[in-house]
Parts: sequence; structure tokens; C-alpha cells
Amino acid sequence: MKSSVLAWAIAATLGLVVAEVFGGFLGRSVALLNDAVHNLSDVPALGISWLAMQWAQRPADSEKTYGYHRAGTLAAFTNAVLLIVLALWLGYEAIERLRNPVPVVESWMIWTSLAALAVNGGITLSLIRGHADLNLRSILVHNFGDALSNIAIIIGALLMRYTHLNWIDPLLGLAIGLLVLYSSIGILRESAHILLEGRPRGTQVEEVARAILTVEHVQEVHDVHIWSLGGEHNALSCHARIPDMHMDKCEKVVAAIQEKVKEFGIEHTTVQLERAGLPAQSGYVMPVPVRKA
Repeated sequence: MKSSVLAWAIAATLGLVVAEVFGGFLGRSVALLNDAVHNLSDVPALGISWLAMQWAQRPADSEKTYGYHRAGTLAAFTNAVLLIVLALWLGYEAIERLRNPVPVVESWMIWTSLAALAVNGGITLSLIRGHADLNLRSILVHNFGDALSNIAIIIGALLMRYTHLNWIDPLLGLAIGLLVLYSSIGILRESAHILLEGRPRGTQVEEVARAILTVEHVQEVHDVHIWSLGGEHNALSCHARIPDMHMDKCEKVVAAIQEKVKEFGIEHTTVQLERAGLPAQSGYVMPVPVRKA
């Protein structure tokens, strides 16, 4: 998928946010304002994917020796904090409107939400070709959720037009605000986990260590560290004990370990070889070293 598609999606989403903010103020709709924040929460995800496509082509340099994989993660963390603050503020406004309902202009809600539905539908269709990519698949699911919130606002506006129950708008706004809060907390938790060099989700340190033990000549593994550089770029460092052998055989053992951990999505590996039988001098990440039975 070309990065231009994601660039178009970002521009369209930002335009939609501006339109919903104006529609929310002119139509006095808390639901539209909350949906604007909800759509704003798509921008970090789209931006991270776009950055990943652009910056993945940039080689590591003397300053950024691991490359630029975490720039998108840092942006996601910052945006998540901002979105949580906005979601809490709009949630407070929605509760105030529930206490003191204000008449809304249903036509603004309907037409703005129809435009939002068209934009979100267009973005979804443009991303369908990339559904096999995990990153793009998450954006696809998120946009589908946006489309559902647009439909909910349209239905709510129609109900208010015929029933004059003005509390429907702040109730919808509160529900969308909670959805934004839930999504933003997830982004904040995941980005903080990566920035704190946590292990990649779904990867277990002991499973990787035991896989390394299946490599010929490896008798023990300790000081195993696995962390994410951002996106699907993962790294590992470990100490492996092997019998005394010639250098060319040692190189084959290291190459075999590097190949083995690729099964766990680990692309950057640093292995320190030690002679079997010597006492370990450093602390263990795992409770005990993993040895062959």
C-alpha cells in the first residue's frame, strides 16, 4: 500500500474533525464534539503508519543507532495524553448537559454525521487492500467503529427531531467520550510499554530461551533481554554457554541462534558466548538460568 493513501486519510480525517467541531458548536451538539475527538484519535494511528512507511527507509546513523522506529511511538504517547484530557473535559460537558438539556439543531447533526460517514467509509475502503497488515488492520477496525458512531448520531438526531428528547444528545456524547477514553488509555499503555523497553506482546522470555537451547552446542542461556524498538521491530540480547570450540564453529552457533529467534519476530540479536562450566557473574532476568535437561 502506498503511503499517499495514508496521507490522504490523515488529511481527510483532520478536515472531518474541523467540520464536526464547527457542526457541534453551531448545532449545540455534545455528541458531535465528542465524535470530533473520537475521529481525532484516529490521527495518531494513521500518522504512526505513515511515519513507519516513510522512516523505515531511513538507515540508522551515528546518533540514532537503532534507527527511528520509536518516533511514532513517542508521538502516540503524547497524543494519547492529550486525548484523555479532552475526553474527560467533554465527558464533564456531557454530564452538565444531562443535568440541563439544551435544544440542539438536528439538521446540523444529521448532515455533519452523513459527511463523516462518507469520509470514514472512504478511508475504510481505501485501507481494505492492506487488511493483511496488522497495523493497517487495527486502523480498519477503528474506522469501522467511527462509522458506527456516525450512524448512532444520525439515529439520535432523528429521534430528537420527532420526540424532542434533548437528553439523547449528551447521552450519545458521553458514550462516545467513554469510547475515546478507552481507546486512548490503550494507546497510552502500549506506547509507554514500548518506551520503557517492555517485551513485545505475545512473546515469553522463557519460551525464547528454551528455543535457543534447541540450537546445537548451546547448554545454558541467561541474561535474556527482549524489547520492542517500535512497530514490529524487536531486539534480543543474551548470554549462551557452549563447550570450548573453534571460532568458526562459534560463529555458526551465533548464526543458528539468530535464525531461531526470528521465529518469534526478533530481527536484531546480540549474543555473548561463554564457556560452559564457568560461574555466571551477572544477575539473571529470569529467576534461574535455563539449561538443557
